[in-house]
Amino acid sequence: MLAGSTMEQRQHYAVRMLQKAGVLADDRLAEAFSDVRREDFLGRPPWLIQDRGGYRDVPSHDVATLYEDVLVALDASRGLNNGSPSLHALAIHSLAPRAGETVIHAGAGTGYYSAILAELVGTNGRVLAIEYDAALGDRARTCLADRANVEVVHGNGLEWPKGEADIVYVNFAVDRPADPWIERLKPGGRLLFPLGVPLFEGRKQKGPEYTAMAGFLLVRREAEGYSARFIEGVSFIWGEGVIPSDWACHTRLRAAFADNWRAVQSLRWKGTPAEDEWYSEPDWGLSTHALVAAAAE
Repeated sequence: MLAGSTMEQRQHYAVRMLQKAGVLADDRLAEAFSDVRREDFLGRPPWLIQDRGGYRDVPSHDVATLYEDVLVALDASRGLNNGSPSLHALAIHSLAPRAGETVIHAGAGTGYYSAILAELVGTNGRVLAIEYDAALGDRARTCLADRANVEVVHGNGLEWPKGEADIVYVNFAVDRPADPWIERLKPGGRLLFPLGVPLFEGRKQKGPEYTAMAGFLLVRREAEGYSARFIEGVSFIWGEGVIPSDWACHTRLRAAFADNWRAVQSLRWKGTPAEDEWYSEPDWGLSTHALVAAAAE
């Protein structure tokens, strides 16, 4: 019989993942990582670990293997993984979920990080775990069945949220934010998604498609507009159901990433483009200028 992880083991794991993420103090997040058993979301062994662009067998059925900073295959044939715990620790810390909030987790996989989010928003909060793949969604529904504050939805994460949300956390790459992610954020709401360009363009590529370059972009709805900053460079699988923009768009985005992407401070949504935007499309753009507070009447 396969033995499960211990609380002490998970507590050490939580501390190490937060330290690796550079998160110096977040007791609530550390507790959430400690409380959720990762093995409950990964199926029975043998597990496959992503390594240098491929996969390798885990040489042991000991669940301790899962409590390292490793990507574990959910569907190796399609490159779908339960992602890096340290990266998700940084991401969730940056989103700062609070008790009672509503969270959209788009690209939820089998629900491990949805469960951690559910711990953070508590019994009065709500997590909608959106998964495009029906089989993964079914697994997530089973794994999360004991969490009354989580609802698993089989659907396209580009179409959510349907109503207002405090947090939208996206775990697949796109080359522009979907309209609902921006327009249905509550005041003070936060969006985090991988913005980038696909690795293979202009030809049909067998197997999974990842980003050639991408950054985790954190957007916050402020009274004056949308603040924005990149928290980390990332590599993510390209979203299923996402129709990439044209090559010209990607050429501009590649050129922008070659510049100082860490300097981005705000997002323009609709409105008139400024001449000096870091990245500019007719209906949205990113700027290195901070938001300017409206003058008091």
